[in-house]
Amino acid sequence: MNKTERGIMRSVLVVVAVACVLVSRAECHTSTTPTPLKSCKDLSTCDSCIQTPKCLWCMTNDTCTDYPVSYILPPPAVCKLSQARWGVCWVNFEALIIAMAVLGGTVIISITVCCCCCCCCKKRQSGPDRDEERFARRREENKQRADERKMERKVRHDDIRKKYGLVPDSDHPYSKFENE
Repeated sequence: MNKTERGIMRSVLVVVAVACVLVSRAECHTSTTPTPLKSCKDLSTCDSCIQTPKCLWCMTNDTCTDYPVSYILPPPAVCKLSQARWGVCWVNFEALIIAMAVLGGTVIISITVCCCCCCCCKKRQSGPDRDEERFARRREENKQRADERKMERKVRHDDIRKKYGLVPDSDHPYSKFENE
């Protein structure tokens, strides 16, 4: 494996790990009384901060802040992407974005390649294949043999008709004499 492939593999592993952590934290609680939500500013550790999806931990000044929902990514005024943590403490936003981009690009390229391969395979199979050609050849041979047998039967029947004078042809010895 070269350096690029190792980097891609690490990114994919990071994405899978983040997805597993986020899914495991999304358990349903069936309590009848809702627990009061703490303010993000009250949380003092990264682990306690990232347990709340609306909070963002900044490693620069070790503070927990509300995630700026008006932006997709937190602006540098709130926290640098390399120092921001959300979901898990060991993956920064920069790595998460790169991993998601690589994973998304891989999925899109894979789907495109599969679609192109399917289209190419259909085009190749659109012409007559070997089985169809073989069946057509057999059908034609059977038709020729049937025509030959039909001609042989016709010749035999004509001979029988001539023999008994059933053919109005006058050039054979068994023809009937007709009065004028």
